[in-house]
Amino acid sequence: MDAKSEIERLRTVLNQAGYEYYVMDNPTMSDYDYDHQLRRLEELEAAHPELVTPDSPTQRVGGQVQEGFQPVTHQVPLESLQDVFDLGELSEFDQRVRGAVPEAEYDVEPKVDGLSVALEYVDGAFVRGATRGDGRVGEDVTANLKTIRAIPLKLPEPVPHLIVRGEVFMPRTVFARLNEEREQSGEALFANPRNAAAGSLRQLDPRIAAARQLSIIVFNVQYVEGISFTTHTESLDWLERMRFKVIPHDTCSTIEQAGASIRSIGENRTAYPYDIDGAVVKVNSLQERSLLGSTAKFPRWAAAYKYPPEQKPSRVLDIVVQVGRTGVLTPRAVLEPVRLAGTTVQSASLHNQDYIAEKDIRIGDTVLVQKAGEIIPEVVGVVREKRPEGTQPYRLPERCPVCGAHVARDEDGAAIRCTGAECPAQLLRNLTHFASRDAMDIEGLGPAVVEGLVKAGLVRTPGDLYRLEAQSVAQLERMGQKSAENLIAAVEKSKSRDLSRLLFAFGIRQVGQKAAKVLAARFGTLDRLSQATVEELTAVDDIGEITARSLAEWLHSDQAEHLIASLKGAGVNTASQAQPVDDRLAGKTFVLTGTLEHFSRAEAGARIEALGGKVSSSVSRKTSYVVAGEEAGSKLDKANALGITVLSEAEFLQMLSDGTD
Repeated sequence: MDAKSEIERLRTVLNQAGYEYYVMDNPTMSDYDYDHQLRRLEELEAAHPELVTPDSPTQRVGGQVQEGFQPVTHQVPLESLQDVFDLGELSEFDQRVRGAVPEAEYDVEPKVDGLSVALEYVDGAFVRGATRGDGRVGEDVTANLKTIRAIPLKLPEPVPHLIVRGEVFMPRTVFARLNEEREQSGEALFANPRNAAAGSLRQLDPRIAAARQLSIIVFNVQYVEGISFTTHTESLDWLERMRFKVIPHDTCSTIEQAGASIRSIGENRTAYPYDIDGAVVKVNSLQERSLLGSTAKFPRWAAAYKYPPEQKPSRVLDIVVQVGRTGVLTPRAVLEPVRLAGTTVQSASLHNQDYIAEKDIRIGDTVLVQKAGEIIPEVVGVVREKRPEGTQPYRLPERCPVCGAHVARDEDGAAIRCTGAECPAQLLRNLTHFASRDAMDIEGLGPAVVEGLVKAGLVRTPGDLYRLEAQSVAQLERMGQKSAENLIAAVEKSKSRDLSRLLFAFGIRQVGQKAAKVLAARFGTLDRLSQATVEELTAVDDIGEITARSLAEWLHSDQAEHLIASLKGAGVNTASQAQPVDDRLAGKTFVLTGTLEHFSRAEAGARIEALGGKVSSSVSRKTSYVVAGEEAGSKLDKANALGITVLSEAEFLQMLSDGTD
């Protein structure tokens, strides 16, 4: 088979497999076979770039980073919908519709909580995709949309011109995994799948969007040439034949049937793979839609029913504290079981101490519970009249419930964190950070390998990394002897890293890369740094009191001392390889006046700053010294008036040479 024929065959096979997996939810090809055949296609296209086509599955991986998103004016506006909040308002909507079209039939669909987009096809090929924006002008996100495998890059029929509307979403399973990875790496968590989807779709680097595994569900034909439909359901059936993933829908002849469909969607909302924030009721006849028209804001032929949050009382049996991978203590209410939105709720997050104090939630209280966004259980408030006598305000523990280390509140937030250097709850995150590129830079020790080492019981603290044996590591899944030997060699190599990297690798609160470099250069060894007082630490430039206290508390904790001893015993370097810093003028402010014989003012200023001092252009009570050269002016007079020490050039040179002050 020649290259062109094989390429065409592989594209057909892979596109069909992708359709069955991402649209039909019925995979017929294993991941291994798919990846193997995709690699073969990539090799053939690399050898024959003239045969690459836009609909090839190789074009979904994401291209170059974009400079920005270009505006797109929608040919057909992407209108928003009028909200209704109860069956009474839904009945009023029905009366308005039937006043113009008495025999109206409705289509009812779940309202996906995602990001609305328009997909445009010319001659059956996907050419552009844009966000809704304000409904009339959106942003061109074509490169990111191409990474969504549920979007067909080529239709099975050469439709001259087609625009469809859909909702991009992040599946709940993907959202949970993404937040778990972000927590492990210390990144801020996404609030909900919608925010995650919106943030992913607007990434300037399509490779990031591709990694987020977004999906889409299509719910409307905005514009089409060469084909006509009489009803909305006909258009959805046709979109399915065009290989789109289409919204599930129910046709109803009366508003009572529509109400029953809405209730059914609400009762089963947790069964959908995506979040929903309501149900949409649409007039089915396209001709009747044209007759009804639109207001300045909404179409008159559709409405969005918003489900009221279901609230039920329950009793707080206990408050337990969980420790996350970043060390944050999160209190959870243990509740008497209560049925909410189709599932049984037995616990709810209480977020933090401030949340508990604001609502005054106590063990034994009767509380109102609902599901935030119909998904996450939350305590709305306390039923005070049902509070038992003798309850006490709840406060989070002062020590970590997992490892017993002291806890500390973030200076800039409500989070309370465990400070333990070897806390088991933080082990995965701490090990991943310890091995990261800017820390100890242990090549090959990524999150997956870290997780394997921990699950196998081979590593319980960062110090255990330096006692690993290749034979044991090779037994891990997907490792093998050669990979194990490479990992052991990378761990061994990391022993010689500079003290600044080790300090950063510890993950001490407030001690980032810059602070770690400054501290390593200033104190030279980890032993000297451990002996430094808070006052000595704050005397170092760029080290404030908060950082100094956090560092001192960490270094003198039992777990940190055990970890440091373990690392030293394994031969890990604890000294700085940087040249010692001469900061004899740290904390001193100089003002230069007059003409100096041995150097210009700029050169003198550079010498001062090189020794840790600061140069000011004006004299004040905060000035430490005024260096006076020939023909010194008013600055000298002001220094004398304020009692500031005045140095001659000879005295200044003496200070630079031996540090006396």
